[in-house]
Amino acid sequence: MSSNRPATYPPLDPNTVLWSSTPTDPNSDLLIMMHGWGYDERHLFAFRPDLPEQLTIASLRAPLREAGGYAWFPSSGNPIGNPRPAVANAAVDAVLDWLDTLPRFRTVGVMGFSQGGAMALQLMRRRPPEFDYAVQLGGFVVADEQPGDGELARRRPPVFWGRGAWDGVIPDAAIARTSWFAAHHLAVEEHVYSNLGHDVAGQEVVDLCAFVADILDRPRS
Repeated sequence: MSSNRPATYPPLDPNTVLWSSTPTDPNSDLLIMMHGWGYDERHLFAFRPDLPEQLTIASLRAPLREAGGYAWFPSSGNPIGNPRPAVANAAVDAVLDWLDTLPRFRTVGVMGFSQGGAMALQLMRRRPPEFDYAVQLGGFVVADEQPGDGELARRRPPVFWGRGAWDGVIPDAAIARTSWFAAHHLAVEEHVYSNLGHDVAGQEVVDLCAFVADILDRPRS
């Protein structure tokens, strides 16, 4: 268990997790979804019909109330695209504590939008062997160093990075930081959509679903 989470950061409420099916089959493939600031567990779960049918999906609700919804990082003291590493890592520990209560799966992927995209990458950095791939949508990488970064650089796990050319929310510095990190640590498939802002829609949904299907079709080592 990752018990170093500060007492001020709340745990995930397992009763708010939106499941596509009961997680009982150890041979199934798990996809963890994490929404962005002000959203909830229903946001990315809307893509369930477009994703491979065999996936077991767990869409999480962040534990902090903000902007009529929920957040992984509070807006106060955490600039957009540059949250304090201690806060981001506390949020990741909360997800890892929840994940540790589940049965093992054949594969585990992570998908996130905006703050949730940062969470997806940070989860991979904290526990590289645990996650097979990531889908990072309109997000960024946290500005810190993790012990798992070296292993990621060796393994180069597949990551889909989709973002809108008209995204005026995530700062250019955060995009540049993420681009550098991806080039040095990931096997990244980057898509920039000319007609998209800070959103997930249209061709991006088609592309991310195809990416996940391709990952699941690959033979397991």
